[in-house]
Amino acid sequence: MTETKKKGIYLLPNLLTTAGIFSGFYAVVASMNGQFTSAAVAIFIAMIFDGLDGRVARMTNTQSAFGAEYDSMADMVSFGMAPALIAYNWALSGLNKLGWLAAFIYVAGAALRLARFNTTVETADKRFFQGLPSPSAAALVAGMVWVGEEYQVKEIFNLAFVEILVCLITAAAGILMVSNFKYNSFKEVNWHGKVPFVAILLVCVVFIIVATEPSLVLFLVFALYTVAGPINTFRTVEKVKLEHVLGDAEEGDADFKEASVQEKATSGNEENNNKQS
Repeated sequence: MTETKKKGIYLLPNLLTTAGIFSGFYAVVASMNGQFTSAAVAIFIAMIFDGLDGRVARMTNTQSAFGAEYDSMADMVSFGMAPALIAYNWALSGLNKLGWLAAFIYVAGAALRLARFNTTVETADKRFFQGLPSPSAAALVAGMVWVGEEYQVKEIFNLAFVEILVCLITAAAGILMVSNFKYNSFKEVNWHGKVPFVAILLVCVVFIIVATEPSLVLFLVFALYTVAGPINTFRTVEKVKLEHVLGDAEEGDADFKEASVQEKATSGNEENNNKQS
C-alpha cells in the first residue's frame, strides 16, 4: 500500500519569503508617510530574507515549485514596486510625467529581469548574472534615498538637480536589469571551506565600517557593483557589439537552446531524406 503524499506547502522557507514581502510592503507604506529612512532600511531587510529563504530551503531539502514562484512574486514586490515607489515619493513626484515614467522603467525592468531569470536559470552560466540583479538594483535606489535623507541632500543641493539625478539613477537601474552585462554571482565562492584567521578579523573590520556610516557605505558598495557589470563585460570581449549590451540573449537562453535543438533535428531529418532518395 503506497502512502499518499501530503498536500500543502513547506512552512519555514515560505515564512521567510512572506517576511520579505512584508518588508517590501512596509517600505511602500513608510514612504507614503514620509518615513524614507525606515522605507530604505526595510528594503535591505527584505534582501536579507530573500537571501535566507532559498538557502534554508536547500539546507532543509524543502525546495518546491510553489516556493520558487512565491519567491519571484516576493521579489517583484520588494525589489520591483517598492524601490520605484520610494524613489517616486521622495523625489520623482516633482517631475510629473517624467518622474513616474522613470519609476515605471524601473518596475518594468524588474519584471522582465525576473521573468528572464526564471526561464534561463537551468542554462545560464552560474558564475554570472545576466543583467543587474533586482535586489542589487533595489539596494542602489534605496541606498540613494537613504543617503539623501541622512545627509539632507535636498536641502544642500538644488532641488531640480536632485530630482533629475534620482530620475537618471532610477531609470538606469531599470535598464541595467534587462541588459546583457555580466555581473559576478559569487556562487563559485566556497563558503564551507576553511579560511585564515586574518579573514575573520577583516570581516570584523567590514562590520565596523558599515556600522559607522551604513547608508553611505551600503550605497557605495552597490554603486560599485552596478558599474562593475559593464566594466567586466567590456574587458572580456574584443569588440563590443549591441548583443553584449542589450537585445536577445546568447546561447544560454532556454528558448534559443530549444530552437537550436529543433533546427538541428529538422536539418538532420532533411539530410537523411536526401541520402535515402
